[in-house]
Amino acid sequence: MSWVHVMIVLPLLFAVFIPFLYKAFPKIHTGWFVLAVPVAIFGYLASFLPMVASGQTAMLEVPWIPYFDINFDVYVDGLGLIFALIISGIGALVVVYSIFYLSKAREALHNFYVYLMMFMGAMLGVVLSDNMIVLYLFWELTSVSSFLLIAYWYQRKQSRFGAQKAMLITVFGGFSMLAAILMLHNIGGTFSIQELIAQGDVVMQHELFLPAMLLLLLGAFTKSAQFPFHIWLPDAMEAPTPISAYLHSATMVKAGIYLVARYTPIFGGTPEWFWIVTGVGLFTLFWGSINAVKQRDLKALLAFSTISQLGLIMSLLGMGSAALYFGSGDDAAQIHLIAILAAVFHLINHSTFKGSLFMVVGIVDHETGTRDMRKLGGLMSIMPVSFTLALIGSLAMAGLPPFNGFLSKEMFFTGTLNAAQLDIFNVGTYGVMIPIVAWIASIFTFVYSIVLVAKTFFGKYQPERLEKEAHEAPLGMLIPPSILGFFVIAIFFFPNVLYEYVLHPMVNSIAPSIGPSLDYTIEAWHGWDAIELWMTVAVVALGLILFSTLKKWMWM
Repeated sequence: MSWVHVMIVLPLLFAVFIPFLYKAFPKIHTGWFVLAVPVAIFGYLASFLPMVASGQTAMLEVPWIPYFDINFDVYVDGLGLIFALIISGIGALVVVYSIFYLSKAREALHNFYVYLMMFMGAMLGVVLSDNMIVLYLFWELTSVSSFLLIAYWYQRKQSRFGAQKAMLITVFGGFSMLAAILMLHNIGGTFSIQELIAQGDVVMQHELFLPAMLLLLLGAFTKSAQFPFHIWLPDAMEAPTPISAYLHSATMVKAGIYLVARYTPIFGGTPEWFWIVTGVGLFTLFWGSINAVKQRDLKALLAFSTISQLGLIMSLLGMGSAALYFGSGDDAAQIHLIAILAAVFHLINHSTFKGSLFMVVGIVDHETGTRDMRKLGGLMSIMPVSFTLALIGSLAMAGLPPFNGFLSKEMFFTGTLNAAQLDIFNVGTYGVMIPIVAWIASIFTFVYSIVLVAKTFFGKYQPERLEKEAHEAPLGMLIPPSILGFFVIAIFFFPNVLYEYVLHPMVNSIAPSIGPSLDYTIEAWHGWDAIELWMTVAVVALGLILFSTLKKWMWM
């Protein structure tokens, strides 16, 4: 067994000792013991970055049930490694945040951290497993552990309801994914994802190709809250904010994104994959952005914004799959690889700014006793650090400079404009709807991003409507969102460092036949003649008009 295998099972093993630590050290917050686990995992996995940046991969095999071709095989490449670093890195920040958010005197912390470690180990297993059966087992463990985390405050009816709803929908998707896995094994005679990728032509010509694709996408869409399966995510906001920041912005909801990205080399380049993934993603983006504007609860707003942003990433993976059709010798392949690059870029950006925003909303709730925007307002002078972090995260989510969301949003526009010109799928005049839908959804994204900051920190302070006297959060609660906020800004100024060590290896994994040839420089400025620039200008102009007339067209 390799050290990578140890890193996957480490959270699961450590979970056994958490109740004993909780009782043996009653005066020490249990989170301080737990913090060592994600820090150690992140530190070890980060040592693989130079390897994947150079284009190398590692297959680490451990026999389990070889008679049935079920082995605990770990595949370390750009895609799996970066997901694992996000899981462990943001996991460490969430643990620090939870130490100051959850009181040892009032909370059953041993339960909380046992569930959290179960979830972390399950997610690491999902993104690093090459064997599809092992991946499925970890996949379902994420559903079980997230059920326990969402229902952590089980005394509340809404917490139990949200947990049940999330589990029923995601487990249903997991069963459909299992059926797809069995079909793929029937086609290729193996449970190894990498071996199936090597048999891409055989898989594509098989009569079970389309049913396997549809069932696999069903599993991915349920996990990543794509329409119409998005209904579980808003109800899951009943979980404590550290859980929302971890599960619903950076990890669990990204599992479906990972699944689509991992299987793109097998299914990508077909019209069915392009239309389904792109269409569902764009509609989810549009639907989530409109519904986010309607919300009065800060976490509900972030929930629908997460649904919308996941749709954006999903649609980009669909549009980028067109690159696989063109083949390695065509310049057009490079054009459409930009959509895949934009997808992985926005995935990382979203994890930073949305994780920070969830933590800030948790701070507002923690220090005022409410998340209702009708009761909030005027907190800018009372909570200046929280306001600054909320402003950074919101402007990044809105896609404005100088924040990382601007760069990936511009690349998103580029990807939609490229997709509109496709002729290989007989898009024809319907292709123009792709950038139009994306642009309209971006306008509402801008509006709800401004609403979040304006309704919370501007306006009149109403202390009589708050459950607590508002004040700034303790330093320990501010450090994790501040670290994420730092990356939101740093990525904007140094995006090509991220491209070299993180983004390019991820693209190589999603499009292994042509990804290594992608040569791209991420820039904030493309000239006055860039259509993307004027799309952004129009988003800001119309977004400000809609925000200023909000009461006339949307009751808040």
